[in-house]
Amino acid sequence: MRPPPLLLALTLASFLPQLSSGGTPFPQDLEPISIVGRESSYLFPSFQGLMSDNDTVRLGLDFQRMLRINRMLYIAARDHVFAINLASSSEQIIPQQKLTWKTKDVEKCTSYIDECYNYIKVLVPRNDETLFACGTNAFNPTCRNYKMSTLEQEGEEVVGQARCPFESRQSNVGLFAGGDFYSATMTDFLASDAVIYRSLGESSPVLRTVKYDSKWLREPHFLHAIEYGNYVYFFLSEIAVEYTTLGKVVFSRVARVCKNDNGGSPRVLERYWTSFLKARLNCSVPGDSFFYFDVLQSLTNVLQINHRPAVLGVFTTQANSITGSAVCAFYMDDIEKAFSGKFKEQRNSETAWTPVPEDQVPKPRPGCCAGEGSAAAYKSSTTFPDDTLTFIKSYPLMDESVPSVNDRPYFTRTTSRFKLTQIAVDTSAGPNKNHTVVFLGSDNGHVLKILASTEGANASFSSQLLEDIDVYNPSKCNVQGEDRRVLGLELDRDHHALFVAFSSCVIRVPLSRCSDYTTCKK
Repeated sequence: MRPPPLLLALTLASFLPQLSSGGTPFPQDLEPISIVGRESSYLFPSFQGLMSDNDTVRLGLDFQRMLRINRMLYIAARDHVFAINLASSSEQIIPQQKLTWKTKDVEKCTSYIDECYNYIKVLVPRNDETLFACGTNAFNPTCRNYKMSTLEQEGEEVVGQARCPFESRQSNVGLFAGGDFYSATMTDFLASDAVIYRSLGESSPVLRTVKYDSKWLREPHFLHAIEYGNYVYFFLSEIAVEYTTLGKVVFSRVARVCKNDNGGSPRVLERYWTSFLKARLNCSVPGDSFFYFDVLQSLTNVLQINHRPAVLGVFTTQANSITGSAVCAFYMDDIEKAFSGKFKEQRNSETAWTPVPEDQVPKPRPGCCAGEGSAAAYKSSTTFPDDTLTFIKSYPLMDESVPSVNDRPYFTRTTSRFKLTQIAVDTSAGPNKNHTVVFLGSDNGHVLKILASTEGANASFSSQLLEDIDVYNPSKCNVQGEDRRVLGLELDRDHHALFVAFSSCVIRVPLSRCSDYTTCKK
């Protein structure tokens, strides 16, 4: 049972000592072995965008996202996408190519002058040769295909609604899987209709989540999407429908859909997902009273922990709570196990949420992919029985949460008023490529470098905070007020670099500074 928010309002000093189990104290913040100050970080190369562009000079870069493909780093910003050759960016960051895509509809949105631009919110590989890009386009979302090698446009524009948000502050994720584009965003200017959407496939029908149904999505903030096995997974935070007794509480979720989902029958869920399920991600410190980090901020792609596929994420506490951050890992098979467990229901608006009794779950099991498991006899989801489709429409939430690896965070930060915002992981660090190094960006412009290890299937985590790097450089990044929040991290192992993105600049940080030390530091 999670502690009520009132308990979380206690001061950190009085609260944290109570959180212990079996004599295990609450994890203390690690002290960095080395601090990299501004005298060093100010020497790092930076990129501020196209300085010959009047809007960039006046407003700054307005970074949106980064994408590394082989030897190229693509940076999407306001009105521009830049292609950086990683092999030649060690001394200075100069685009090898750039595309400029400005809106033609500025006159139509003069009352919202800050948004009268084209914020490039989607930038994903469509295939080995093509980039798919979408921009807000002054509240008229639009998508294009570009040649990866030259950034030249290919083909015609397509409508961006449900593939790209209407304005820069709305969240979104997207990826191509099996020729289909999977997106999660808002479909309208007022952000009232959140959607997980599939489109652009040659043979797959267009599908979406049920509209205006808080059991499916409630004020979500979309963070990441990955293709894994037969599914596409979406990671998000949202208002928890199952925990509303004390106002709006945010929980982090993982949702999934089957790649072979064809929608329901003409009677139930036609043109909607039949496989949509979601479960809570539990990132917490165990004890007599669990301490939760509920709000997902950033997530990695699938990597190996203890030789098992897993993802790592940065989580923070509720906005009105004690400031705290944590890194938690989740095995993919634990996520699968949660989706194979019991469903959650609320019998009426006055009662608590409870597990759905197993004898009330129809067959084939709701959420299954056609042709697999209990749905092996069904060639398509369009032939599922009405009771299976009706059930999944009403009960997409799983009862059990996904536990974190070892049931505790990798790393916590609870005595700082700054929150962690981004994560990047190198699982083959060190001379023998046998160490895991985690880089964490924060909202105060710092990057923490952590040496982490998990040895053995049931081993506890051990970690060392190697460096605290002050990366933000106001002389290179400040345009209108200081925005020190790290918005993106991208590793370039081949060239020993970490690219750190802020709203107004991208800075290249070396992965280590061995030349600074005369003797080896363990």
